[in-house]
This record gives sequence, structure tokens and C-alpha cells, in this order.
Amino acid sequence: MTNPAQSQPGGSPSGPEVRRRPGGRTGRTRARVIEAVRAELGERGYDGLTVEGVAARAGVHRTTVYRRWRDVGGLLADVLDAAGDDGWQPPDTGSLHGDLLALNEEILASLTERPPLSTALIAASFRSEEAARALRRLWEDRYVRCEAAVGRAVHRGELPPGTDARGLLIAATAPLYHQIVLLGAPPDPRLPDHAARSAVLAASAGAFAPPSADDGA
Repeated sequence: MTNPAQSQPGGSPSGPEVRRRPGGRTGRTRARVIEAVRAELGERGYDGLTVEGVAARAGVHRTTVYRRWRDVGGLLADVLDAAGDDGWQPPDTGSLHGDLLALNEEILASLTERPPLSTALIAASFRSEEAARALRRLWEDRYVRCEAAVGRAVHRGELPPGTDARGLLIAATAPLYHQIVLLGAPPDPRLPDHAARSAVLAASAGAFAPPSADDGA
């Protein structure tokens, strides 16, 4: 749920798909290229992103970029994959509302940053199938990690056992993406709290509880 354009420091990925990353000179080259992709995308958008521009900004020969990443789609996919190679964990504030509020505040910050790397990567995923697959991997990783916050809420007695963690997380975070990414509305600083509070109220009322035996009758 953090900025898909950035990798958080420290740790190793705990999501469903762990990928080995090169070290040494190869790793340093990859880091420069990824940073160059982020800079070029933020400044020029998808239509202005080229292998040649990335290579020049990264200070590497374009044949190196073509050999490893092939094209713009491969570059975007690696930026997204790199964002999942981190030690990020969802906030732990002691309450479900606090956790969801803190999570939404992180999302709001990432969606409104300048240059708009997160929204640019989301937009690029509609133009590149390789980037779209990488973005889906990143979302899956983040949802798996964030399910821990729902598990803590169940353990504290805030939610019934069997609560649909994925459904609750989507309900809590979707309003931010809808307002900012889809509608292009100005950021509302009250939205993170409102969305979190609404999701908590719905979950507390059983909106995400497992179906009972009577439901299938």
C-alpha cells in the first residue's frame, strides 16, 4: 500500500513472490537505471519514456539497457518489482481505525507527491501488459502484508473471527484511489479518516463477516 514507485529501506520481501536481486556492479547498475526510470517517468510521462533517455540519465550504454530490460515495459516492470523488495509493514497503532487511518495517510501522500510517480506508474500499467502484471504482483504483496492489521483487530476482539480481510482493506482504501486517480479531485485531508472510519463501522456491523449457514439456505 506504499508508494509503488519507491522501495522502502531495510528488510526482505514477505509477500507471495520473492525474487533474487543482483548485487555488486550489476546491482549498482540496476539501481541507477531504476532511479532513472522513475525520474524520466515523473518528468515526461509514459509517452516520453524511452530506453535511450533512461540510459543517458543512468549513465549506462543503451545496449546494456536493451540487453537486460528489452523495452519500456521491462523497465516499468522492474521499477514496480523493486518497490516490493522492501521491509515495509502496515502501521500498528493499537486499533483498527488507527491502523487504517495511518495506512490511508501513506496512500494519500504517495498519490499526491510531486513528481506524480505513483499515479504515472498506475497510468502506465494500462499501456504496458508487462507493467500491469508487475503492478498486480505489487498490489497482491501489499494486501497480503496488510492483512496482518485485520488479524490484530480480530485478536483484540474488534472484529469477528473470519472477517474478510481483503474485502475490508479494499473498502478502507478504495475511496482514495477513486477520488484522486479516477476523478482527479483535489486531495481532501479528511478523506483518510473518513474512509477508515466508515470501513471500521461496516466491519464492526458484520459487513465483512463470513457467511452464516442460513445465508446458503
